[in-house]
Amino acid sequence: MPKITLEHVTKRWGNFYSVEDLSLVIEDNAFVTLLGPSGCGKTTTLRMIAGLETPTSGRITIGDQVVFDSAKGINVPASQRHVGFLFQNYALWPNMTVYENIAFGLKNITEPRKLTKQEIDERVREAARPVKIAPFFDRYPAELSGGQQQRAAIARTLAPGPKVIFMDEPLSNLDAKLRLEMRYELQRLHVETGSTFVYVTHDQMEAMTLATRICLINNGVLQQYSPPLDVYNKPANVFTADFVGSPSINFVLAKGAQRADGAIELVVFNGRKLVFKPSDPVNMEHWFANRDAALAAKAEAKNAARILPGYVEKGNKDERFSCHISKANDEEFDTTPMAELTNADFILGIRPEFVNIASCNGLAGEIYGVMPTGMESTLKIRVDDWLLTGVVFGAGQFSIGAKVDVSFAGNNIMLFDRASGDRIACGTLELA
Repeated sequence: MPKITLEHVTKRWGNFYSVEDLSLVIEDNAFVTLLGPSGCGKTTTLRMIAGLETPTSGRITIGDQVVFDSAKGINVPASQRHVGFLFQNYALWPNMTVYENIAFGLKNITEPRKLTKQEIDERVREAARPVKIAPFFDRYPAELSGGQQQRAAIARTLAPGPKVIFMDEPLSNLDAKLRLEMRYELQRLHVETGSTFVYVTHDQMEAMTLATRICLINNGVLQQYSPPLDVYNKPANVFTADFVGSPSINFVLAKGAQRADGAIELVVFNGRKLVFKPSDPVNMEHWFANRDAALAAKAEAKNAARILPGYVEKGNKDERFSCHISKANDEEFDTTPMAELTNADFILGIRPEFVNIASCNGLAGEIYGVMPTGMESTLKIRVDDWLLTGVVFGAGQFSIGAKVDVSFAGNNIMLFDRASGDRIACGTLELA
């Protein structure tokens, strides 16, 4: 199966940029999920690779074939890109049986020659085998369950032997239990077919469980392109940290400075003092200098682009992500103006599983809310006026109002720059 390369691909309507300067490489036999909130540009990206949407500019290569190049005027039609597309609504012909639906596309193949009836039958049965839909060949779509319709649609997509399989939220119409079962089916199908899968979803659980790499997009801009566990444990910025993870990550505003030994002393909540120790050495002075240089280079590139012919100023402006900070009486947002932020302003990112509940030697707090689910309980803990979310595994008993001490475990506590939102380091967090 081929490698897919996108180079500086942009798609805009007027001054609305659905995808902006996207560059990424989808390796052979990868399972890549395009993840992001509604309207971020993930489906547009998928449709541009498949040939169903024409990019405004850029270059797309599938294997050794350049299928789109704005500079050279190349735009290979979708029918000649040898890709399969699985839509959200399955798009099965209601007047055809499952067998006829799967065979429909095969009857229209004319290159290098038209397939014989026996060859079509062999391909239909071969495509039906991995999804186990053969027992329903004589049924019509209306006589199938949602999962069976999904399997029929997958078999129809596989039958022509596409180089790449594109899926646009194919599980969103299924109930929760069936959706989970179909995730296993798709995992197994990916291994058995050896195909390259590109999958669009807004469900971060689907992305985490299915993908070999996640491509996270926001407002048309690539945020991170990494394996799922790297996106979870080492998010590039606060948007990525907030979007991926359930329950959501805790964000804590902090002020502080680096000590001579490399640790960073922080003040959080109502004057509580903590010490952040990076897992890998980081020189804050150098980090901020590199940040400023990168921002200056980006601004310079933007100014240079403005004088080029055909340049259109982006209407849907990129804004600093405002992470939510939970408080006991209301919910505040990080709305501090950029002009007031300094290099002493940080954001701590703490996953709920790293919030420890103890009876001593921690930050004094109390249980604010309890949601037991059987194998674990999700807690809301009040520290001063702020709320932290924690996850406790096991069938423990917790009472609202109970006094507890809060500490932080693990070496994957995240420290973000508040001005840019970028991750500085991962490390441990201790009481001062």
